[in-house]
Amino acid sequence: MDEKLTALSKRLKDEQRDLLLAAAEQNTIPSASTIQRVAMLELNIAAIENTLADEK
Repeated sequence: MDEKLTALSKRLKDEQRDLLLAAAEQNTIPSASTIQRVAMLELNIAAIENTLADEK
């Protein structure tokens, strides 16, 4: 199960990174939906990391 959670975490981190890089390319503040998406991804990444830590 650890491998699946680690793979999911990587996919979420990659998605979050892509959103942040796209936002950085713009000369404006990111949209509220982009900020919300980044925050939601961060919460899910943290939840996965906590689950992995609890299993050790």
